[in-house]
Amino acid sequence: MLSGVCGRLASALRGTRAPPSAVALRCVHASSSRPSADKSERTEKPPRAFDQALLEFLVCPLSKKPLRYEASTNELINEELGIAYPIIDGIPNMIPQAARMTHQNKKQEEVEQH
Repeated sequence: MLSGVCGRLASALRGTRAPPSAVALRCVHASSSRPSADKSERTEKPPRAFDQALLEFLVCPLSKKPLRYEASTNELINEELGIAYPIIDGIPNMIPQAARMTHQNKKQEEVEQH
């Protein structure tokens, strides 16, 4: 299933004028075997930034609606459902159980202000 998604993403990126992002290239080449890096190599690299071009392809897995990127919290936000998906090392964690609710925070702030 993942290879099918990667293939569709790669095909879509080939049709664009912009060069493919590092995230998309990793997805396309994920099936190839390569030695894993040791821990010292992984810790030296800075965290990867989220490629906002992926917002064209990503939707909320629950509502299937587009998401908004919030740079200050490094999350993908579904305004309608009030869900924020975390982005870790440039990779969105789109598992609903990993998301946090944002509407509850807004309601609590309103109560505290009154």
